[in-house]
Amino acid sequence: MGGVFGRPDAGRQGSHGMKLESKMVESMKQRAAHGTSVKSFNTIIMKFPKIDEGLRKCKTIFEQFDEDSNGEIDKEELKHCFQKLEISFTEEIGDLFEACDINEDMGMKYNEFIVFLCLVYLLNDPTASEAKTKMGLGDLESTFETLVDAFVFLDKNKDGYVSKDEMIQAINESIPGERSAGRIAMKRFEEMDWDKNGMVTFKEFLFAFTRWVGIGENEDDDE
Repeated sequence: MGGVFGRPDAGRQGSHGMKLESKMVESMKQRAAHGTSVKSFNTIIMKFPKIDEGLRKCKTIFEQFDEDSNGEIDKEELKHCFQKLEISFTEEIGDLFEACDINEDMGMKYNEFIVFLCLVYLLNDPTASEAKTKMGLGDLESTFETLVDAFVFLDKNKDGYVSKDEMIQAINESIPGERSAGRIAMKRFEEMDWDKNGMVTFKEFLFAFTRWVGIGENEDDDE
């Protein structure tokens, strides 16, 4: 995927980016208050095939939005599709688009669109709720909930971020006594912490997860 992103989206998005991240963090804190069904990192790994299958259902929605079939969705295509679905294209949706366009090329590729859909699902504002219904995200609810559940498991102190220590703790709980646990935890954490600030947001986690299950930014149309 290349590119660096995460917390310092503020450099490109200013106060809008930070405001959006604050909303995501607050949403994750609210979810964390309800606990998680995930008991170990191994539980998350075992769900990879099912999550992969669920995320690939986003392909149909992606193709509907990618009106010129060039493999990415630009902001005008997103606006047009929202208009067709009679969904308000708010400033927050625009901010989400920019937050998920990690290569800053003004177009969301397939993996970026998956993250966009999951964040739309996560946010609890009226426009996001409307979008969930009209975009047919209800069919993807179980997949998105599994991803939220996995993040909540890693976020031990329930502050809306995953730290290096929390990742190490999660891996150690999964494979107690294993000498390589620390190395495995560090590798996974580095894959998530793209901005190298020592804290992983839910958005960073989602991008890493699409790679873990084998969904890259350049997906074949017939895949």
